[in-house]
Amino acid sequence: MALYAIADLHLSESTDKPMDKFGTQWHDHVRRIKDNWCLCGDDVCVVAGDTSWGSSLEEAEADFRLIDSLPGKKLILKGNHDFWWTTLRKMRLFLKEKGFNSIDFLYNNTFSVGGVYVCGTRGWIAGAGAEEDLKIIGREAGRLKLSISEAKKADPNADPVVFLHYPPMFASERCAPIMDVLHEFGIKRVFYGHLHGTAAHELAVRGVCEGMEMKLIAGDFIGFAPIKVTD
Repeated sequence: MALYAIADLHLSESTDKPMDKFGTQWHDHVRRIKDNWCLCGDDVCVVAGDTSWGSSLEEAEADFRLIDSLPGKKLILKGNHDFWWTTLRKMRLFLKEKGFNSIDFLYNNTFSVGGVYVCGTRGWIAGAGAEEDLKIIGREAGRLKLSISEAKKADPNADPVVFLHYPPMFASERCAPIMDVLHEFGIKRVFYGHLHGTAAHELAVRGVCEGMEMKLIAGDFIGFAPIKVTD
């Protein structure tokens, strides 16, 4: 049972949202996702946000069907463009009604994958300081803390891996409340998406920073091939 990760699939099977305008690296990206999907059997892939352009669960149904058809189990967390996102109960009920049995959601919870605890939340914009931004950041930090606490409750010796949509650090900016939670629990590995295009990729914080290994897993950065997190 291996753990993989990818972010920013930006699927639009039922909507007209071509991604080619964001650069040649997005050309035919849905076919590339299918061709590069390397999971098998009981492998698990975290899909770290911006999964579907659908504005509702019904509009995202074709995208979920595509994801469900890919091998392995998929754990989806929220991105800034996932307008279909609603309560965990409603999303799980929708998947059950449609028979999409290989998908679940990382939302105020945790999953154990081969003994490794998967935690995460959407996060928010590093360096944002407006009043409304600070409210959102506070909620996201709380959700991340809850997710990691659930892992620690299940196993006090757990060493969780954290997945975010937004980068907790970008260029010279950092999202302090999110970083505080990561430090509080001694998190060592953080994976995030959201950043697109060469200019943004060059400013991404990667490698070891503040004692944590940071990895960018945006689809266009990793060639639309899920990367292996653990064997």
